[in-house]
Amino acid sequence: MAVRRGTGSGMTAGHGAVGAYRPLLLDELDPGDAARLAALRADAAIEFTDTRNLLRAEFAALVSPPKLSEEADSDRWVYYPWRRQVVALPGPQLLRALRLDRNRNHLTRTEQEACGGQTIGVVGQSVGHLVAYTLALEGVCGALRLADFDMIELTNLNRVPGTLLDIGVNKAVVAARRIAELDPYLPVEVFEAGITDDNLDTFLDGLSIVVEECDSLDIKLAVREGARRHRLPLLMQSNDRGLLDVERFDLEPARRPFHGLLGDIRAADLRGLSTREKAPHVIRILDGRNLSDKLAASMVEIGRTLNSWPQLGGDVQLGGATVAAAVRRIALGQKLPSGRARVDLERCLDELAEPAPVDELNWGEEADTGPASASGLAAVLACAQCAPSGGNAQPWALSATDDAITITLDPERTSTMDIGYRGSALAVGAAFYNARSAAAAHGLLGERSEFRADGAGPLTAVVTLGAGDDPLLAQDYSALLARHTNRRAGSGEPLATGVTQALTARAEAAGTRLRMVIERAEIETAAEILGAAERIRYLTPRLHEEMFAELRWPGDDLRTGMDLRTLGLAPDELAELDIARRADVMAQLRTWSGGDALGDGTRDRVRSSSAVAVVTFPAPPMDRPEELVAYAHAGEAVQRVWIEAERHGLAVQPVSPVFLFARRPEELHRVSPEFADTLTSLQGRFLKVLGVPGHETLAMVLRLGYAAGVTVRSRRLPVPGADTRG
Repeated sequence: MAVRRGTGSGMTAGHGAVGAYRPLLLDELDPGDAARLAALRADAAIEFTDTRNLLRAEFAALVSPPKLSEEADSDRWVYYPWRRQVVALPGPQLLRALRLDRNRNHLTRTEQEACGGQTIGVVGQSVGHLVAYTLALEGVCGALRLADFDMIELTNLNRVPGTLLDIGVNKAVVAARRIAELDPYLPVEVFEAGITDDNLDTFLDGLSIVVEECDSLDIKLAVREGARRHRLPLLMQSNDRGLLDVERFDLEPARRPFHGLLGDIRAADLRGLSTREKAPHVIRILDGRNLSDKLAASMVEIGRTLNSWPQLGGDVQLGGATVAAAVRRIALGQKLPSGRARVDLERCLDELAEPAPVDELNWGEEADTGPASASGLAAVLACAQCAPSGGNAQPWALSATDDAITITLDPERTSTMDIGYRGSALAVGAAFYNARSAAAAHGLLGERSEFRADGAGPLTAVVTLGAGDDPLLAQDYSALLARHTNRRAGSGEPLATGVTQALTARAEAAGTRLRMVIERAEIETAAEILGAAERIRYLTPRLHEEMFAELRWPGDDLRTGMDLRTLGLAPDELAELDIARRADVMAQLRTWSGGDALGDGTRDRVRSSSAVAVVTFPAPPMDRPEELVAYAHAGEAVQRVWIEAERHGLAVQPVSPVFLFARRPEELHRVSPEFADTLTSLQGRFLKVLGVPGHETLAMVLRLGYAAGVTVRSRRLPVPGADTRG
């Protein structure tokens, strides 16, 4: 390893010298280094420690560790002459990746790399020590230059994190040693002569950012003049009330130093001034009107009862944190204009307040037990209104005459996932079946009922009224009133004998097919696919917005949307909603390509199932009136299968993956442009797992299992002449 000795630039180094600040990196595979290691081992006063296996085991335990290009031959023995210790370490890639792993996801790996490409110079090593160390601690620099001519004195140790053993050692050397003990691979240059006219440009050359934290007013100004020449951003933290200054000479090369507060004064004009003569300039720079009362009063006492202005260690540490935050913004190209800001802890503590209490979910009412009793036409309307729909949107309008009940698809109650109103048509079909069953049970069934897709709206269902009945239809009436969604986790036990056959027969009697998976491995695969689709629903802004618009909280109108109680969420899941409902959090997860856990709720519930079933029907022509009619007929079939499953003691939950109503890839591009290809792949995999052939179309996905009963059911909007809950 090359060794730099003192030069005219003010830089010094030397591994055996008193002023040594860089460790010696030794490769035991190199003959020269091996000889040096042998000599060090022969010295009984030097302690050896090998941490490689320990650190490699720690790296192996990381979640999602990065791939490294270095091999074991990158390992080094690191000799710290001021410590008289030698430590064996893995190579720089592993050491950096492991040490900075807890930065994720405040900094992604890409962002960490961008920050790690910076060379930062820090002038002045009191406040500057904490700044430089924090930059190294966070890994937001790839190299450091430190400058200070002064030595550590005992009075420095109220704020400089040195020790009594550092007294008499150059301040920049003390900082460099501490950084070397954190990361021996990080290049650090020390200018022990401080900044002078002769070395200023050498110090600034090649820097990304310069941080100025020195006491000499003329040097402060000289550094700014140099930063302007080199077009470097300059940062300064002044401790008092957390004052941070940002001067973007990189963006504004004509900008006057100190935000123009000193006018046109030059560094040469400030040399040789006494403390009293400098005071007016310092007060102008620090803005005397906004100094803390204690610092302002102390300025009067300097030279009389005080040697210099007071500083507290905590304020200096805060300075390191604020400068590091500004450095990150510059490195990542984020907004950071010239100007000043205060991170005033005292003011924050003055504003101390009790946190807002967590709102308890106090619903203030007893759970609904089911639909209210009704008779005649009101009962038919009530039963129709009890039909299921996506998000309990109830995408229909009911009207009645003496001769018929009309159910009209309402295009205003659609959503992004309701592609081409296919989901709405499914719901209209379910309401149609409910109405016919109720009419049959009450002796009001007419001779002809039908769907029409050639009127003013996308789809209309007409249930004619009369004096007839139909025993087969009528026998479903009470089951349709009792039908409900059960989202509770299941036991996972296999379906009872004969259940699969009964459900399949009911679907086929309605002109559809029921395709099921009951083997545990296939259920697991379906769970993974449906969980992945749910993640995309969270991460697609419009779908996320619509999802949470469906939820109803205490105090909301519960007659539409999803009553939160019906979701069957555990306390931890309820708490997580406060995070999941935030669009900014979803945007951040989307940026990281993260958020796999967003699908855990769906994934876990599907895993707890006894079966995953899909109702399918022959694929109708697309974009033609008969398409919605076909979906409506499928909606009838879904109702039949649903109540048959409940008759066999099964809990039923419809699962609506984002791809459910998509019949061609371009439709998924409209629903979720960013994830369209992924959704296409998920849809294909799901159809394959369920064994759905190409000539069939999905109507609904149902999760079936054995679970505890529900206590709350979704309400419905009122219908004239009918009290509807269910």
